[in-house]
Amino acid sequence: QVQLVESGGGLVQPGGSLRLSCAASGSIFSINTMGWYRQAPGNQRELVAVIGSGGRTNYADSVKGRFTISRDNALNTVYLQMNTLRPEDTAVYYCKAIIDSRQYWGKGTLVTVSS
Repeated sequence: QVQLVESGGGLVQPGGSLRLSCAASGSIFSINTMGWYRQAPGNQRELVAVIGSGGRTNYADSVKGRFTISRDNALNTVYLQMNTLRPEDTAVYYCKAIIDSRQYWGKGTLVTVSS
């Protein structure tokens, strides 16, 4: 059974940084797109950043220049480096991956940006 497990969330002050990780485990043949989404209270889940198997990336306008997505294919892991965090970045961050043509979601990790 394939699982995605996120880690790295927490409480950080405005202007600070966090690095999220998401590791895929289980019976995996190939992983295509991996990405991060977030959902703030009262809002819909939204795209933060995605990365293709070849390394091509796409970002939401609100995080361009502040967040960087990367992946380690040998470890089946995707990362999200978040810098210059703002209170409006507060949300539950979810990892999503297309694995063997199926879509999987992690359970999420909470990021709180507050002084």
